[in-house]
Amino acid sequence: MSEVNALAQRIDAVLPQTQCTKCGYAGCRPYADAIASGQASYNQCPPGGAEGVARLAKLLGRPVIPLNPENGVERPRPRAVIDESLCIGCTLCLQACPVDAIVGAAKLMHTVIEDRCTGCDLCVPPCPVDCIEMVPVTGERTGWDAWSATQADEARVHFEGHQARLAKDKAEREARLAARAARVAPTAPAAPDAAIASTAPQGETTPATAAATPPAAEDAVASAAARKQAIIQAALERARQKKAALAEQGLGPKNTENVSAEVQAQIDEAEARRKRLSLTGTPGGQDTTPDKP
Repeated sequence: MSEVNALAQRIDAVLPQTQCTKCGYAGCRPYADAIASGQASYNQCPPGGAEGVARLAKLLGRPVIPLNPENGVERPRPRAVIDESLCIGCTLCLQACPVDAIVGAAKLMHTVIEDRCTGCDLCVPPCPVDCIEMVPVTGERTGWDAWSATQADEARVHFEGHQARLAKDKAEREARLAARAARVAPTAPAAPDAAIASTAPQGETTPATAAATPPAAEDAVASAAARKQAIIQAALERARQKKAALAEQGLGPKNTENVSAEVQAQIDEAEARRKRLSLTGTPGGQDTTPDKP
């Protein structure tokens, strides 16, 4: 192990492992790598607060300096709370959580595993209906006074498990795409029924096309899609009404600011998906974006 990697490992060991990216990096270990290589200062971790800066300064043999306000402020540790009456089950918060502290499924209510939540705020910006609130749970205690080495170790384990699952999912998705491509013969002849259908006069129904699209089945699919779309639109409208009511009281959305470029890209992607969910004419409002390799 090189000297820089060894130092990065020691730095990572004293970081709180909230994986909040407020330091400007994709997680605690990337931030540790940046400090060890001289690319980042040691005062960019708001969850660690002043005590965290002091610990890093001692480890590095550097003077204690104030926390950089551009990265955020030291505060009591919050916990994500989902308003289950507004949640539409879009799963965007599940995708954003770095420690898998949110459980749920598509179109079903989500909830937070309290003991696992690190208070990173990353689930708030992607939520299309602003149903997630960060609630302080440590009273006046901030920084390391609101956190512990045991909690940091557990958060690291959960983050590493999350990363491993993402890597596995990506490998399986790429394998499915490769298998699908292999099944498609580049010069496969057209099926006889398809050839017959292609030569039939326009508007004429052949036995093949009639069997492929039974009217009753089409009606059932269209009806189910319309019901799903209506449910989603109703949920979004309720959320908009609540949002408007909060705005009248001077309470705006609780979205976070000063996120890293990588997280901002995730937010932009989530916003694009939110528009597809609520505005497109796709049956059921479902996302039809193909799997990415």
